[in-house]
Amino acid sequence: MAPKKIYNLETELVLNKNGDQHNASVPPLYQSATFKQDSLSNMGEYDYTRSGNPTRTQLQNHIAKIMMANHAFAVTSGMGCLDVITRLLAPGDEVLAGDDLYGGTNRLLTYLNQKGDLKVQHWDTTNTESFLSKITPNTKMIFLESPTNPLIKVCDVRTIATHAHKVNPDCVVVFDNTMMSPIFMTPLDLGVDIQYESATKYLNGHHDIMAGVIATRDAKLAERVYFVINSTGCGLTPFDCWLLMRGLRTLAVRIERQQQNALRIAEFLSNLGFRVRYPGLKSHPQYALHQSLCRGPGAVLSFETGSIKTSERIVEGTDIFGIAVSFGCVNSLISMPCRMSHASIDEKTRKERDFPEDLIRLCIGIENCDDLIDDLTKALLKSGAVKLNERDELFNVVSVQPKL
Repeated sequence: MAPKKIYNLETELVLNKNGDQHNASVPPLYQSATFKQDSLSNMGEYDYTRSGNPTRTQLQNHIAKIMMANHAFAVTSGMGCLDVITRLLAPGDEVLAGDDLYGGTNRLLTYLNQKGDLKVQHWDTTNTESFLSKITPNTKMIFLESPTNPLIKVCDVRTIATHAHKVNPDCVVVFDNTMMSPIFMTPLDLGVDIQYESATKYLNGHHDIMAGVIATRDAKLAERVYFVINSTGCGLTPFDCWLLMRGLRTLAVRIERQQQNALRIAEFLSNLGFRVRYPGLKSHPQYALHQSLCRGPGAVLSFETGSIKTSERIVEGTDIFGIAVSFGCVNSLISMPCRMSHASIDEKTRKERDFPEDLIRLCIGIENCDDLIDDLTKALLKSGAVKLNERDELFNVVSVQPKL
């Protein structure tokens, strides 16, 4: 038999063969909690949806393929992924993590650390040599993000994973790839042991479900992950699995348009004189490193105004951009992380980690980019962050105020 042909990722996302008995072009939904057994001695492949469901299996096989993994699991949220993964650790295990993490990740790791369940240390992952020096034979797990959310820091994932496994072959390197998605990054190719993503974001793309996915190439890790999922009952429901499969079909075209828009907006804000954090700009301090790890800069960026009040007025002055937490949706969103997604990180810790209180995060959608730039321009003018050039009355001819 000839080996199965492997297509490009954009094709694999759409080409989801399901083997349905009726040849349905869309994988069927098995909205059933239980499955009848042939006999007491023959349980069959499925018995109870908490343990497994044909629709979830179809999704997980599809996810494994596009993430270049051998095993994949779908759970109820991105934070559900993190909860499952931390349950692989034993009481008192030592954990290293970045100092710029999604607020929910920081909240859970801090909670487990304060309870004494784990010993968690947070360090700046952009200082590779310093971070490597913190890894010891006692380091059981490492949590990484790149680019980070929302400071858009980039870390040398490959070097950290290689060194961690050299120091402790049993150390599990965990990577949150929500920001890049499988389109722009394949963390398992960089030596990561477990990759997870909040499928609420780009994978689904429409913010109408909550979901998370975990992927690995290690059979023993996969077995342990499944045990936790089955035991706790956090597997994704059949209908949400079906919706996620539908969303995945358009992942490539959605995120490529979002990235295209994001690059234009990042350049627009940078040309006005704002400090813009976006790995697609050559001004980003880890621009070259990001290029070596990823196939694109993604569609999330942040910028500073120099004034909390000004940032507040900008966020509240947009029309197209919705004020909301999360990202990865087809529509554009705007937020102030210190007030919203990262408010659970206390002010003292934010200051220690050089987290700007005035930071604005933009999560770019698929709208017409001219409309998005016009919307931002009006908000910037209304807030007083920029002013019209005296020689021109066009909205797109603006200059940054001398003092922000």
